[in-house]
Amino acid sequence: GDRLLGKIRETGETPPEGYPYEAQIIRLLAKSPDAVLGVYQPSQSQSGGGRAIPVDRRARSEIQIDPGHDAGAKSGELVTLELIKDRSSSMPRARVKERLGKVGDQSSISLIAIHQHGLPHTFPPETLEEAAQERPFLSDKRDDLRQTPLITIDPPDARDHDDAVWACADNDAKNPGGFQVIVAIADVAHYVRPASSLDRQARERGNSVYFPDRVVPMLPEELSAGACSLRPGEDRPALAVTMVFDGEGKKRGHTFSRIIMRSAAKLSYKQAQDAIDGRLDEVTTPLLETVLKPLWMAYGAVERERRRRGPLDLNLPERKILFDSEGKIERIVTPERLDAHKLIEEFMIQANVCAAESLEGQNAPFIYRAHDAPSQEKLSALIDFLTSIDVKLSLGQNLRPKQFNEILAKVKGRDVEHLVNEIVLRSQAQAVYSPENCGHFGLNLRRYAHFTSPIRRYADLIVHRSLIAALKLGDDGLSDWDVQHLHETAELISTTERRAMTAERDTVDRLIASHMSKHVGADFSGRIAGVAAAGLFVEIDEIGANGFVPVSTVGTEYYHYDATHHSLIGERTGETFRLADRVDVRLEEATPLAGGLKFKLLTRGTRGKPPVRNKGRPHQRSHKRGRRR
Repeated sequence: GDRLLGKIRETGETPPEGYPYEAQIIRLLAKSPDAVLGVYQPSQSQSGGGRAIPVDRRARSEIQIDPGHDAGAKSGELVTLELIKDRSSSMPRARVKERLGKVGDQSSISLIAIHQHGLPHTFPPETLEEAAQERPFLSDKRDDLRQTPLITIDPPDARDHDDAVWACADNDAKNPGGFQVIVAIADVAHYVRPASSLDRQARERGNSVYFPDRVVPMLPEELSAGACSLRPGEDRPALAVTMVFDGEGKKRGHTFSRIIMRSAAKLSYKQAQDAIDGRLDEVTTPLLETVLKPLWMAYGAVERERRRRGPLDLNLPERKILFDSEGKIERIVTPERLDAHKLIEEFMIQANVCAAESLEGQNAPFIYRAHDAPSQEKLSALIDFLTSIDVKLSLGQNLRPKQFNEILAKVKGRDVEHLVNEIVLRSQAQAVYSPENCGHFGLNLRRYAHFTSPIRRYADLIVHRSLIAALKLGDDGLSDWDVQHLHETAELISTTERRAMTAERDTVDRLIASHMSKHVGADFSGRIAGVAAAGLFVEIDEIGANGFVPVSTVGTEYYHYDATHHSLIGERTGETFRLADRVDVRLEEATPLAGGLKFKLLTRGTRGKPPVRNKGRPHQRSHKRGRRR
């Protein structure tokens, strides 16, 4: 929607391989009208019009909709708004641009994030046509592993299955106690060719986006849940890595090949774990001795090597929202983390390392998953926080995840354990995609690439194509255009990943606020998860929901914000509210559209000294509670 002045030149390229023209932007002439998402409420007057309540929690006022500008919107409908510039009006004005339907149903809340963050959620007809086309694969050009009982292990509600595993004892006499492990990944590169409509759409999306009630896929369902999904009993093309480990879990070597496979079973994490723990069913009984036990034995060896490697060992359980048959939240749980989860995670990490090693060995262009060490600024903030809870972080010459793990071990079992894990996570650099390698600090690996999820991540598809080209595994590898635009692609998919994470987090916040709206007036226990000059952020125990306590509602005196010690300190009595303190709160307000919760503090602070006001000015701001009448 922006209007630009640009210099146009011919590229010499022709569709579909490339674009015939490109433009260099000289100047921005006019910005597109700002789009806002809101809920429409009609006016009670006969003249018509109404107002819209923005869904953005940072919005400071409602928006006026003049008569004739409502596009027929009904009360309670989610609408996109085009703002009208009008300095004479005290209230922002807009016209309804698009009606998105009712927002009263919890199952519609993810629509807010989809439109607010501009997530591409529909495919053009030509992309769907490409996805529906059959693309047979030649089995005589692939290694035939249909008799090898590879299995998939996924969440019970997974709709696509893009990775399968198998293990056995290594029969090489020179590797006593060793193992062979095969990780087979759906051969998406066979179906999604460079410069195709499918490829352009996948690159634009960058990744699939997973909401509690729906998925916005990177690829159409015909591929993501169909031809590319490793369904049991069906022949599928795959790109596989066979890894050899010794008895202590050190990798001795690996090879890549394109295969044809037939999954022996589709298991859930719990189903696989139950089988190992002796709770068998009709599916897992025939797999226990020949498939599951060898996998667990191989994992035991690889896990020993993982512990020696010492990756960052954070313990941050994820919340999972469960819905009833009507699409409403039934409950919010924290699923147990099983060895089955860790097994699949570690084998996928090993496969990703193999991909990066092979491509580096061939001097091939590809995209790394790069995770730099924490910045000095973030380290300083972490040290200040740890000092405030009487925990010391000693930093040596070479920073390693081991030093953070020592901190996490010190707080294990303490009230602050979850909070310290969260703060340590925040202190880390953000992982990105890049053609340049800086290693992966969190995993403590020198080189790392994403290879194991090409159905849902474009980075993995690029790595597949690069392996195919570098190892001469076919003619559908990395194209010249892919190579020339590698930096641009890496930046794009890093951005789309951050967009997806924000959209997913916003939706969970809104769903939890919707669920909590039924409990306004109820009391909860929790801990202070953040301190700011404006108030306290409290995380309640039951479901991990976060809410805000305005400083104006805390106590009966002035409160100074001490940034160094993450505290609010009463000026007269020294009453102190500090990060990680246990508190009781009452839910006063829940705003599902904004995803916000407002609490009232029921707990008194700890005794402390009033802040010393001197020339050093150690305290940044103070706030005063309104007078009681």
